[in-house]
Amino acid sequence: MSVQERKQRERADRERLIVVTARELAEQQGWDAVTTRRLAERIEYSQPVLYSHFRGKREIIGAVALEGAAEMAAAVRAATASADGPRARVAALARAYLGFAEDNPAVYDAMFQLDGGLAFAHEDTPEPLKDAFAALLESLGEVAGEGVHPALFTELFWAALHGLATLTRARRLPPEDTERRVELLVDRLAVV
Repeated sequence: MSVQERKQRERADRERLIVVTARELAEQQGWDAVTTRRLAERIEYSQPVLYSHFRGKREIIGAVALEGAAEMAAAVRAATASADGPRARVAALARAYLGFAEDNPAVYDAMFQLDGGLAFAHEDTPEPLKDAFAALLESLGEVAGEGVHPALFTELFWAALHGLATLTRARRLPPEDTERRVELLVDRLAVV
């Protein structure tokens, strides 16, 4: 391994450490606790080293969001892969999405609530975000209904899932009724 390759690997390792540490700190104490000073202390590097990877907290949030988008896409695809039929796939998708949001609240916030400097629904949208949407579209497109644009239907269904996730987390909706909400959402919106 050349010196240049080793330096690149070390840089990638440091960057990964920053993202993992920010994510852990945010999940434990919330995003307000994630500061460059605290991250530098936790990873045992100076703040200038941290700034050599990310210009600030916004970019760190964006990196966590991209990682989360890839994880959510994988979770949705894994859940829908074993489902039998369109209705079961959509229900599995909804459960996987809501489960991801519940299990990873800080990551979910980085993806959809906080400013990570990422463009959504644009030509320059980062690939992990496009892929997360594609993971939803793969199952939802087949139940959009005749004459309904599959991507538009996916946006609507996604918005409903996002509302359920955020309202349940904020204790505006009782969590014990989540499964009933999923069934109702699938029954009313998905044409199977």
